[in-house]
Amino acid sequence: LKQWGIDKKIFTITLDNASANDNMQDHLKTHLRVQGNLMCDGEFFHIRCSAHVLNLIVQEGLKVASEALHKIRESVKHIKGSDGRMLKFRDCVEDAGINVSGGLRFDVSTRWNRTYLMLESALQYRKAFEFYKVADRSYKYCPSDEEWEKGERICEFLEPFYEITNLISGSSYPTANLYFMQVWKVQCILEKHQKSIDKVIKDMSDNMKKKFDKYWKNYSIVLAFGAILDPRLKDKFLKFCYTTLDASTSEGKLKNVMDKFKGLYEEYVSYSTNQSVSLSQPSNEFNTLAKLSREGNKAKKSKIITDFKTWNSIESRFVLGKNELD
Repeated sequence: LKQWGIDKKIFTITLDNASANDNMQDHLKTHLRVQGNLMCDGEFFHIRCSAHVLNLIVQEGLKVASEALHKIRESVKHIKGSDGRMLKFRDCVEDAGINVSGGLRFDVSTRWNRTYLMLESALQYRKAFEFYKVADRSYKYCPSDEEWEKGERICEFLEPFYEITNLISGSSYPTANLYFMQVWKVQCILEKHQKSIDKVIKDMSDNMKKKFDKYWKNYSIVLAFGAILDPRLKDKFLKFCYTTLDASTSEGKLKNVMDKFKGLYEEYVSYSTNQSVSLSQPSNEFNTLAKLSREGNKAKKSKIITDFKTWNSIESRFVLGKNELD
């Protein structure tokens, strides 16, 4: 830690969901706790990578959908299996009057978003596959109308998860205020589709909800702080989200988050070497204002403004029971 130049208390680390990482953070947390280098005694130290957890959740759903997607996946493999088939398929695309760019995309089993992109692209060429079935007798995987429609429903179901993955992935440099809203969206989508009349979609939602509850049932309190600090959202947004999901538990959940948020703030206040300006001394901003006023022969007015701001600060903090956090 000295080599890294860490001389302040550490708040959190974010890691993928792996047992080796869990063990590592346990050892590191124990060491830092002994050194006294953890905020809130390490309560918020370990955060699981949101993009990785979301990947685990969707992968669980795709296990159910694999049979429904089998013919579409095999159709793409067949077409892209040789240059001759690709040329023949292009002729079928022209005959079908399809004018889209991008072409067919391969599926990658370890990356669920590639499965979504494979499905999305194949659905655009649905009519061309029908033409190709006539042109190539070795092609045995053309999905039926019912299978295509099932693929469309799966694609529609996966689309918001694809958008959320892109939003919170490392390549887009997301900020902490985005987290709470996205996890809430995921839960809303899953609970909605658990009532679906489509058995595949319902089973996907059920499996994904189990994985969601394992990692995100209580969301991540420390990342909920990011939503509170977003001036567009604040604590009212958390209350809205909690109430939408379950009004009977919303007050308790909000109180839990706010209590921990205030506790963290209080620890920062006690730890910080840059304490709030003493009530007996104006801040640098006030000093600058006073200097400029003196230069303009308005020292008396400057003192009144400074005194008023000092009084207002005291009044807000003590009379109204508010602190800087409020």
